[in-house]
Amino acid sequence: MDIVKTLRIVSVAEAVSFLVLLLVAMPLKYGADAPVAVQIMGPIHGVLFLAYVGLVLVGRQATGWDNKRTLLALIASVLPIAPFFVERNWLRPVADAAVRADEAPERQAV
Repeated sequence: MDIVKTLRIVSVAEAVSFLVLLLVAMPLKYGADAPVAVQIMGPIHGVLFLAYVGLVLVGRQATGWDNKRTLLALIASVLPIAPFFVERNWLRPVADAAVRADEAPERQAV
């Protein structure tokens, strides 16, 4: 699996885990006195957060991002829905361009 595809998957997973933590686990902890939801979702989100940050840094070259876009993608990791934006607007076009580039030689060979 290439780095851009992995980053796309982790970006969405991190955003979903953050929303579940904020919208489900935290209300259960404070509203229903059920801290187990945060005890489960907290570490899952933490691992996904670290994976996202690491993959943004490692995948910077593969995506062609400059320092500004890399910094914005890192800032996106602390905003609940921003990783969806990163995946949709910055990572998907890179992945689509790579697929088109891979298909181009096959079309010429036929």
